[in-house]
Amino acid sequence: MSGFLDSIRCGECDCSVDWAEKRNTVASIAAGILFFTGWWIIIDAAVMYPSNTLFNHTYHVCGVIATVAFLMINAVSNGQVRGDSYSEGCMGQTGARIWLFIGFMLAFGSLIASMWILFGVFVVHRKCDTVYPGIAIFFQNAFIFFG
Repeated sequence: MSGFLDSIRCGECDCSVDWAEKRNTVASIAAGILFFTGWWIIIDAAVMYPSNTLFNHTYHVCGVIATVAFLMINAVSNGQVRGDSYSEGCMGQTGARIWLFIGFMLAFGSLIASMWILFGVFVVHRKCDTVYPGIAIFFQNAFIFFG
């Protein structure tokens, strides 16, 4: 998966862009767009339903945990996990792997919690007449997770 941009050729144009060199830039831009889209969706839901009776604002905790997980996962490079570039520090390669594992646990936990909120509160119990706040919570966490 890390080298999927290596085989991309620029169609009919004669541009000499080396996509292998731009892989990290493209991945960072895509992750930023997904992260921004997730938060944009939940801000829209919070603006449309400002009342705490229609949309309980404690559900934002899922998005905050997903954001912390996003930062934790993206703070660790491949070289640190493999042990290529990281030999100093508190725990070295093992510490980087534990940090990454905790980040993925938080990300999966927030995604599962957002599904629980969507189906448990907004679909089954029909807390309000619309399902949009639950869908917004789920899509916020899904976009942050995929980022």
